[in-house]
Amino acid sequence: MDLQRHRDLKNDFYAKVKERGQRTDSERRLRKKITNLKELRAADKEQLTQLATAVENLVRVVNQLTLENQQLRQQLATPGPVVRLLPAQPQPPGR
Repeated sequence: MDLQRHRDLKNDFYAKVKERGQRTDSERRLRKKITNLKELRAADKEQLTQLATAVENLVRVVNQLTLENQQLRQQLATPGPVVRLLPAQPQPPGR
Protein backbone atom coordinates (compact mmCIF):
# COMPACT_ATOMS: atom_id res chain seq x y z
CA MET A 1 0.00 0.00 0.00
CA ASP A 2 1.32 3.41 -0.91
CA LEU A 3 1.84 5.41 2.26
CA GLN A 4 1.72 8.68 0.33
CA ARG A 5 -1.93 8.19 -0.58
CA HIS A 6 -4.52 9.94 1.54
CA ARG A 7 -1.99 12.22 3.12
CA ASP A 8 -4.78 14.76 3.59
CA LEU A 9 -6.72 12.27 5.76
CA LYS A 10 -3.66 11.56 7.87
CA ASN A 11 -2.95 15.26 8.35
CA ASP A 12 -6.62 15.90 9.20
CA PHE A 13 -6.59 13.08 11.76
CA TYR A 14 -3.48 14.40 13.52
CA ALA A 15 -4.85 17.94 13.50
CA LYS A 16 -8.04 16.76 15.23
CA VAL A 17 -6.04 14.78 17.80
CA LYS A 18 -3.96 17.88 18.47
CA GLU A 19 -7.13 19.98 18.89
CA ARG A 20 -8.38 17.56 21.54
CA GLY A 21 -5.22 18.18 23.51
CA GLN A 22 -5.09 14.70 24.96
CA ARG A 23 -4.02 11.30 23.85
CA THR A 24 -6.47 8.55 23.12
CA ASP A 25 -6.56 5.41 25.28
CA SER A 26 -5.08 3.34 22.50
CA GLU A 27 -2.23 5.82 22.05
CA ARG A 28 -1.50 5.78 25.79
CA ARG A 29 -1.48 1.97 25.79
CA LEU A 30 0.81 1.88 22.76
CA ARG A 31 3.21 4.41 24.27
CA LYS A 32 3.31 2.41 27.52
CA LYS A 33 3.95 -0.77 25.54
CA ILE A 34 6.76 0.96 23.62
CA THR A 35 8.34 2.09 26.90
CA ASN A 36 8.13 -1.44 28.30
CA LEU A 37 9.65 -2.91 25.14
CA LYS A 38 12.52 -0.40 25.24
CA GLU A 39 13.21 -1.36 28.86
CA LEU A 40 13.19 -5.06 27.95
CA ARG A 41 15.50 -4.39 25.03
CA ALA A 42 17.95 -2.55 27.29
CA ALA A 43 17.87 -5.41 29.81
CA ASP A 44 18.45 -7.95 27.01
CA LYS A 45 21.37 -5.91 25.71
CA GLU A 46 22.96 -5.84 29.16
CA GLN A 47 22.44 -9.58 29.60
CA LEU A 48 23.98 -10.29 26.17
CA THR A 49 27.02 -8.23 27.13
CA GLN A 50 27.39 -10.20 30.37
CA LEU A 51 27.01 -13.50 28.52
CA ALA A 52 29.60 -12.49 25.92
CA THR A 53 32.05 -11.66 28.71
CA ALA A 54 31.33 -14.99 30.40
CA VAL A 55 31.94 -16.85 27.13
CA GLU A 56 35.28 -15.08 26.65
CA ASN A 57 36.32 -16.03 30.18
CA LEU A 58 35.26 -19.63 29.70
CA VAL A 59 37.15 -19.89 26.41
CA ARG A 60 40.25 -18.54 28.16
CA VAL A 61 39.92 -21.14 30.95
CA VAL A 62 39.34 -23.99 28.50
CA ASN A 63 42.44 -22.98 26.52
CA GLN A 64 44.54 -22.85 29.70
CA LEU A 65 43.29 -26.25 30.87
CA THR A 66 43.91 -27.75 27.43
CA LEU A 67 47.49 -26.50 27.49
CA GLU A 68 48.06 -27.87 31.01
CA ASN A 69 46.52 -31.21 29.98
CA GLN A 70 48.86 -31.44 26.98
CA GLN A 71 51.86 -30.69 29.19
CA LEU A 72 50.85 -33.36 31.71
CA ARG A 73 50.35 -35.92 28.93
CA GLN A 74 53.81 -35.12 27.57
CA GLN A 75 55.31 -35.57 31.04
CA LEU A 76 53.64 -38.96 31.37
CA ALA A 77 54.79 -40.04 27.91
CA THR A 78 58.41 -38.99 28.50
CA PRO A 79 60.21 -41.30 30.86
CA GLY A 80 61.82 -39.32 33.61
CA PRO A 81 64.98 -40.06 35.53
CA VAL A 82 64.99 -43.19 37.62
CA VAL A 83 64.49 -42.50 41.30
CA ARG A 84 66.19 -44.88 43.73
CA LEU A 85 65.01 -45.30 47.24
CA LEU A 86 67.75 -45.21 49.81
CA PRO A 87 67.49 -47.45 52.81
CA ALA A 88 65.95 -45.63 55.72
CA GLN A 89 68.08 -45.07 58.78
CA PRO A 90 66.80 -46.77 61.88
CA GLN A 91 65.01 -44.40 64.20
CA PRO A 92 65.48 -44.61 67.98
CA PRO A 93 62.49 -46.08 69.80
CA GLY A 94 59.91 -43.61 71.00
CA ARG A 95 60.11 -41.24 68.07
